[in-house]
Amino acid sequence: MARWQLDGVGGVVVAIDVLRAFTTAAYALDAGASRIWLAGTVEGALALGRSIPGSLVMGEEHGRRPDGFDLSNSPVAVAGSDLDGRDLVQRTSAGVQGILAARHADRLYAASLVVASATARAIDAAGLGAPTYVITGRFPDAAHRGEDDLLTAELIERIRTDRPDDAEATAAAIAATPDAARMSAAGEGHVHPDDLTLASAVDRFDFAMEVDRSDGRPFLRRVDAP
Repeated sequence: MARWQLDGVGGVVVAIDVLRAFTTAAYALDAGASRIWLAGTVEGALALGRSIPGSLVMGEEHGRRPDGFDLSNSPVAVAGSDLDGRDLVQRTSAGVQGILAARHADRLYAASLVVASATARAIDAAGLGAPTYVITGRFPDAAHRGEDDLLTAELIERIRTDRPDDAEATAAAIAATPDAARMSAAGEGHVHPDDLTLASAVDRFDFAMEVDRSDGRPFLRRVDAP
């Protein structure tokens, strides 16, 4: 079932997931991962992982690492793993689903706090005007959720339009959200105590994460900021 009304939405689309899908993806790319393939289901992610020699499967379902996944949806876990030159497969309940829903985007990016400014520059470099932001943590039946993603979208747009960004205040506000509390409650093996610290590191990386496709299958790749 579609959670966001994105049919026919073109131009630049930015799917945001701070806690934690696209924070984890950024740390994985920084650790040397070649590509991050995106899968909509747990079974699909495992099957795709089996078909790609040497790949690792990471992510979550309802905040917890599914059986058979090599890595949880944790930036700490991926930052400490040997990922150099490896392909990853990622499945998550919110962020990845937002990417998959944006089928008609002309340019499509995944974003979080750690790549905020680089994403703003990539949007402008695309030359397609103002973007559509997908607040992936906010569902039709849970409009109170996804505050972390909304705050980050607002931050990226302030940066893009040369307004005062209040980045550190945004990071502090995200750390105090109910979304952060829910994430921390996932428990050992599913979340690391330092995940929130890594997720709150505004502009830790100077690259954006763009969605590309191979044989119709989407993957994230690192794009150095203009």
